[in-house]
Amino acid sequence: MHKKLFIPGPVEVRPDVLEKMSTPMIGHRSKDASALQRRISDNMRKLFYTNSEILLSTTSGSGLMEGAVRSCTAKRAAIFSVGAFGDRWYDMAVSNNVPADLFEVEWGTPTTPEMVDKALATGKYDLITVTHNETSTGIMNPVEEIAEVMKKYPEVVWCLDTVSSAGGSKIEVDKLGVDICITSTQKSLGLPPGMAICTFSEKALERAKTVEHRGIYLDLLTLYKYIQKKDYQYPSTPSLSHMYALDYQLDRIVNVEGIENRFQRHKDMAEVVRAWAREHFEVFPQEQYLSNTLTNIKNTKEISISDLNKKLGERGFQISNGYGKLKDKTFRIAHMADCQMEDIKELLGVLDEILGF
Repeated sequence: MHKKLFIPGPVEVRPDVLEKMSTPMIGHRSKDASALQRRISDNMRKLFYTNSEILLSTTSGSGLMEGAVRSCTAKRAAIFSVGAFGDRWYDMAVSNNVPADLFEVEWGTPTTPEMVDKALATGKYDLITVTHNETSTGIMNPVEEIAEVMKKYPEVVWCLDTVSSAGGSKIEVDKLGVDICITSTQKSLGLPPGMAICTFSEKALERAKTVEHRGIYLDLLTLYKYIQKKDYQYPSTPSLSHMYALDYQLDRIVNVEGIENRFQRHKDMAEVVRAWAREHFEVFPQEQYLSNTLTNIKNTKEISISDLNKKLGERGFQISNGYGKLKDKTFRIAHMADCQMEDIKELLGVLDEILGF
C-alpha cells in the first residue's frame, strides 16, 4: 500500500507530473532541449523574482550548495547554521579545502542579522551561506532582516539554501540581494528527487572567475558559460525526464495555480498544523520564525513516534521523526508542494483517532 507522504521530502508527486517524466527522449544537444531549458529558466526567474541567470544541475540541492561554496569563495566563507543542513554546508566547505568558519545557534532559534553583521564586520569573509528554511528544526530564518545587513557588505557573495522553501514561500531574490539561491525538485516544487536549480548573479559570476580550483561537474561558472555559448544547454547529460516534469509543473504553478496563491496555500496549511500542534503538544522553534512548509512539534507527551508512524502507515500515511539529536524528542509534519488543505485535515483527523484526542 502506498503511504501518503507528509515528510520533508521526497513529497507526494501528482500523477500528471509523474506522467511527464515518461515523455520520450530527445537529443540533449537539440534545439528542443534548448527550448525546454529556456522555458524552465524563464519560469524559475518568475518564481524567484529575479533577473539573474538560472543554472540547472542533475544533482540534489547539496550538489549546488557544494558548487556554490567552492566556486565563489576567494578568501573565506562564513557558514551560518540553524541545524543539520547548515552544518552540512560547513562540512562541504572544509572537505573542498575552502577556508570557512561555522556560526551555529541553538536548534530552534534563528540566524539573526546581528550575528551576520558581527561576522562580516571583521572583514575576514567574502562569502556567506544562510539556510532559509531548515527542515531539521522547522525554522525559517528572517532573510528580509538579514538582507538589510547585507547592504553594508556589497563585496560579499550571499548564498541562500531554499531547498525546502522555494515554491512554498515567497523569496524575492533580487530585492533581498541574494547572489546564489538554491533549491531542488523533491520538496516544495513537487517533483521526484534528482535535479537542483539556482540563481547566479553578476557578482557571483565575477567572483567565480577569480577562484582557481572550482572543480568540474559542480563548477557554477562552467554551467553559466555553457548556457551562454550553447543557447541554454547543459554541459553534461541532463536528466531530461526531470526537465519535462519541471517544465510542466512550473507552467502549472505560474499560469494555473498562480505563484501568490501557492504561497498562500502553504501558509494556510501551516496555520492549521501549528494550531493542532499547540492544542495537543508544542511547536519546537521560536514562534516568530516558523516554517511555512514544515512544522516541527515537541513530543511533550513522550509518545513513541515509531509506533505512531506504524499505525499511520497501516492507514496509508507517513510523517517524520525528529532529525538527528531531536529524534523522538520532536516529530515533523510537512505541508508542502501540491499537498492540499483537505489532505492536512485528513491526516490530523487520523492522528486524533490514533492518539485518542
